[in-house]
Amino acid sequence: MQVDSPGARGTARSATSDPHGTPTAHARGGRAAAWAELLRLPALFTVPGDALAGAAAAGVRPGPRTLLAIGSSLCLYEAGMALNDWADRAEDAVERPHRPLPSGRIRPAAALTAAGALTGAGLALATGAGRPALAVAAPLAATVWAYDLALKHTPAGPVAMAAARGLDLLLGAAATGGGTRAALPSAALLGSHTLAVTAVSRRETTGGSALAPLAALATTGVLTRLVTHRRTRLPAGRRAAAAPGLPGSSPAARPPGTAGALATALGAAYAATAARPYVHAALNPSPPLTQRAVGGGIRATIPLQAALAARSGATATSLLVAALAPAGRMFARRAGMRKVSIT
Repeated sequence: MQVDSPGARGTARSATSDPHGTPTAHARGGRAAAWAELLRLPALFTVPGDALAGAAAAGVRPGPRTLLAIGSSLCLYEAGMALNDWADRAEDAVERPHRPLPSGRIRPAAALTAAGALTGAGLALATGAGRPALAVAAPLAATVWAYDLALKHTPAGPVAMAAARGLDLLLGAAATGGGTRAALPSAALLGSHTLAVTAVSRRETTGGSALAPLAALATTGVLTRLVTHRRTRLPAGRRAAAAPGLPGSSPAARPPGTAGALATALGAAYAATAARPYVHAALNPSPPLTQRAVGGGIRATIPLQAALAARSGATATSLLVAALAPAGRMFARRAGMRKVSIT
């Protein structure tokens, strides 16, 4: 057992506080970095596209309630990240000792409190977006907590994660348009992608499985075909608004052909982002390559969301979602957090 000398303790204290015990800027910066790591801040850029794609699928332009849905999604996503590390703190102490909780940079109680507070904030924001939004946000929050506390290490884990992502898209549709039926196909496609990525992530610390990356690669191919080769059909509300001579029509309304071409380009970007790391992980299922495959799958979420919005005829929304990808990469580089995991 190592015992610090008084001088060593004094040196350690001076590095983090002034003589009166007040935390220094360096210590505050260290805590901020620890929380940024716990909450996987670069991954936040994959969240707004859920609600925006849901609004596009509902055939309604994003509005103030869409912003509330995005805020709710962000809070619930971050609640899941904090709860994930709290639930896995014993496992991480062995497999990922560098993480904020096992390394002692954040107390487990603080992480659990943050998860509860963020969940409450997410539900409050959904309430502000209306009853239909809350009716989706409540089961979404329940799914997040059930995944982290009970389902993560069971065969139902990937399905629960996929359901959470699909519900997040439906949250945007419910908040913006008041219903979810039109958005169900888009939610199923996004959920299928999430299912594939989560299945790969279950072996990111041990590696050794080529089956999950191969399945994810096949899923990527199917999803790419669905978003690029199916004729774009505008939701009823958008078809009426785009029809010439009808009230609400606008010269700026883009024809379905333009949206279809954009969906094809974004679908190709989705495939290019996800497929290559999956191939590498399938050929050599080592932990580093498996982790890269998970990262590629996470990054591919944004072009898929954008393609889904374009597929619904919402070209402006699609371009807005697509712009989140370079913004996320820039943030990750500046924050020094290019490696992001969903587990």
